[in-house]
Amino acid sequence: MRKWADRLINMREINTLRNQIFVGFTLTMILVLTFAGAFIYREVSVLLRQSAAKHIQQTAIQANGRLDALLKQIDSLTTQVSADSYVQKLLLKEVQGMPSNFNERQSLLQIANNYMAYSSGISSLELYTLDNRRLFPLDDSSINRISGEELAAANDQKGRIAWIGMDSRVPDTVLAIRRINLMDNSYLPGGYLVVHINREYFDMYGPEAKNDPARSREFMLLSDSEGNPIISDIDDEAAQSVLAQAGSTVMIGQERMLAVRQHSDVAGWRLVLLMPVEAATEGISVLRTAIYVSIGIAAFAFLLLTLLLSTMITRPIQRLRRSMRGAKFGGLRLIPAGRNRFRTLEINELNNTYNQMVTHMNELIQVVYEKEITQSRTELKALQAQINPHFLFNTLEAFYWSLEEKEESELARTILAMSGLFRYVIGSAAGNEERVTIRDELEHAQRYLQIMKMRLVDRLNWSIDADERLLQTPIPKLIIQPLVENAILHGVESRIGPGSVTIRVFSARPGIATIAVIDDGLGMDEETLSLLMQSIEGAASQDPKNGAGVAMSNVQRRLRLYYPNTAERAGGLQIDSKAGAGTTVSFEITIPSEGDELS
Repeated sequence: MRKWADRLINMREINTLRNQIFVGFTLTMILVLTFAGAFIYREVSVLLRQSAAKHIQQTAIQANGRLDALLKQIDSLTTQVSADSYVQKLLLKEVQGMPSNFNERQSLLQIANNYMAYSSGISSLELYTLDNRRLFPLDDSSINRISGEELAAANDQKGRIAWIGMDSRVPDTVLAIRRINLMDNSYLPGGYLVVHINREYFDMYGPEAKNDPARSREFMLLSDSEGNPIISDIDDEAAQSVLAQAGSTVMIGQERMLAVRQHSDVAGWRLVLLMPVEAATEGISVLRTAIYVSIGIAAFAFLLLTLLLSTMITRPIQRLRRSMRGAKFGGLRLIPAGRNRFRTLEINELNNTYNQMVTHMNELIQVVYEKEITQSRTELKALQAQINPHFLFNTLEAFYWSLEEKEESELARTILAMSGLFRYVIGSAAGNEERVTIRDELEHAQRYLQIMKMRLVDRLNWSIDADERLLQTPIPKLIIQPLVENAILHGVESRIGPGSVTIRVFSARPGIATIAVIDDGLGMDEETLSLLMQSIEGAASQDPKNGAGVAMSNVQRRLRLYYPNTAERAGGLQIDSKAGAGTTVSFEITIPSEGDELS
């Protein structure tokens, strides 16, 4: 037993305000530092990666621009050779069936040397006839030097240069072919110009750039349209692997590389620049170490400050707690003013508040006691007030069942309608619901019409025409029945012979529902209608005989209360009547959007 008591005392000592403040502040600071460090680490990592990707992207764009410039230089040079007058003349003779002699072909050497001097990348130029016979360089070999696929690629370009790619017959050279069209022969094909370009000509960096430390971790791969490497800083197997992969990162062996791809619009070649992911994010490890050290230093400093702050806050409260402990055993007692004079303003205010609490406690107890008595009496009166309506409802229901047993079905339905009518009206008077649905209002009006049908018999015919989509629209309670009562009183009963009352619910405009009560009574002339509108608006005295003006005025006020915008636009109640043509009383309400509840 003593062991459990000692354990309980230790738990109480641990669960002090000082320890709670210390632990709470410490955990909060550790969480803040952890999340801040993780956020900074993530953002800086992304920033470093994006910076490296942007750098390599810019490098790739520049390299691709230089590649296009080199390709265009070759394209321009071959265009000049194709358009050379001597070349055109020589090929025209070949087409016309006059073979070139040795001296004519010898002259092509000087022309080729002159054009090749403009570009250091061209290793050789070859000139072929349409029947694939080589005119230059000078030899009498009849072996076809150009394959059918290469000739087809040149013909497809229709005079533009065709970049074939790596030349399988001549190592370390790139092959390009241009079909020569004869200007003096309606630009018909006359032969082919074959260009062999040194592979190193397309090295974007060069030896000097490779010694640059900023470029030492970047690798370039240039491939032709068939995916064959032309220039590559990596071996052919790795190059093929890179070309087969997609995405912003590729794997070369076990190393992840950032990859930026560019496409040459001139030759259709692909340029890929690679950078190791570790090289792009080499500053992250330093950042991680700095964040760990910063979190450790900040956490240690905050522990010391939290311990000091919690002690300063809780020490005066501990003294005040010891002073107030006697109230638990000896009742509520005032703390003497000169007994605890603490230095902090908050503790002094706490002491004064405690004394005020003790002073006013008895008064509060008395007030609560009186309120409980008053509430009990109010509940008793409310219970008594509910007895009479329930007695009325139960009596009407007893009449209904008694009439049903006697097979007085019509009278029983009237009694049931009267019970529902009273229940609806009394519930409204008690303030149970301020708004109901149009369906509820129409059912109440239907019950009223059934009762009036029993009184007027064949003199009253009625109908309800309502749009099913509008029946769930909220509407103020008891807003339609006064209009129906007014239509029967002043419309049906004022005429000789049968009369009818029609209730219509429809929507003529989006978001607006119109409710109209129509009778075929005697109607009103303009003067009577004007007096009625003044009576409804409260400008004239109400008719004490039938109270219709009071009911209509009440409906008007409620419409302006619940639908200020609609009522202001449509004038609340709208009455359309002509002498001998009946009366139509209508009003508009707004249709709430989906998801709105009855308020």
